[in-house]
Amino acid sequence: MTDNVPAGPLAGVRVIELAGIGPGPFTAMMLADLGADVVRVDRAADVDPAAFGSPHPDLLNRGRRSIGVDLKSAGGRAAMLALVAGADALIEGFRPGVTERLGLGPVDCHAVNPRLVYGRMTGWGQDGPAAPYAGHDIDYLALTGALHGIGRAGERPVPPMNLLGDFGGGGMMLALGLVSALYAVRGGAPGQVVDAAIVDGVSVLSTQIHALRRLGRWQEPRGVNLLDGGAPFYDTYECADGKHLAVGALEPRFYAELVRRTGFPLPGDEALDRADPANWPALREAWARLFRTRGRDEWAALLADSDACVAPVLDWTEAPEHPHLAARGTFVARDGVTQPAPAPRFSGTPTALRRPPPQPGEHTDEVLAEAGVDAERIAALRAAGAVA
Repeated sequence: MTDNVPAGPLAGVRVIELAGIGPGPFTAMMLADLGADVVRVDRAADVDPAAFGSPHPDLLNRGRRSIGVDLKSAGGRAAMLALVAGADALIEGFRPGVTERLGLGPVDCHAVNPRLVYGRMTGWGQDGPAAPYAGHDIDYLALTGALHGIGRAGERPVPPMNLLGDFGGGGMMLALGLVSALYAVRGGAPGQVVDAAIVDGVSVLSTQIHALRRLGRWQEPRGVNLLDGGAPFYDTYECADGKHLAVGALEPRFYAELVRRTGFPLPGDEALDRADPANWPALREAWARLFRTRGRDEWAALLADSDACVAPVLDWTEAPEHPHLAARGTFVARDGVTQPAPAPRFSGTPTALRRPPPQPGEHTDEVLAEAGVDAERIAALRAAGAVA
């Protein structure tokens, strides 16, 4: 399955992932794309041997093997600790205290592997008043102030899908934390716990906005600032065909290029001073009238190969086919499925899609045998329902 695949910068790193949803699996996917050997621990009840051999549809699970374990059973716990003993890192995304109750918390795992990096992915964090309770991306964004800043002026805040919280402030932060802690272990430090909370990660991502506020360059209301759709030269516009363009001509020289190439303004409109926010509403209307005179792709062709900082707003199907993304291989096809390619890129230890998403429990015997569990013991665990 992984023959002739580059090793990747994390080759030789073994990661145990306790199955979850969203940011935890994204972290595991990133590490697998980077070359780590990631074993996903799915629930024994989810195992269906009839599905083995066909990729699971969830692309976030790509690049790893899967075993089925009943974590609430004594045999399942023993099997898990056998895996942990030979692992470099573990990822879990349960509510605080759950793995401790299962006998698989940091203390339990460090008892069998003091060098283990124990990664914890939550929305609220391991402590604080909200820590015991459920939440989702939109809730975490709301508390950090980030959601307040996303939306049109005078309108309600708009959820930016779950890219900002779950994956940017959550999964990516945990991946960085795990790699950093693994680096420390390689330098002689003991294993440790990485507490990745989405509220913390999103707050860090918003550092520049806090800086701009201190500098007096960011107003509290949403939709009236330079980078939140307030500026007419950093916004989206509808075209004649109902499709849209994204305009990001922030710098004066790029704006001048945009003006020159488009012939702005139309007769009857004025090229007002863009540096004065008082002119922004009129300028936006003038740009909107101009962009409605042609279709999206006409504008994109006219403004291509320039510093006008304009791009067509593509849908999910169109994006992989764009010439720039196609030339870079930003999307790849694997097992008949087009999906984002691993990122970032490395000149000497390339990333790769090493395995398709596994079916739950597809590699149980293989992985346990690698951990030193003999065939007779595996059979006994299966018979007891501890593994599947």
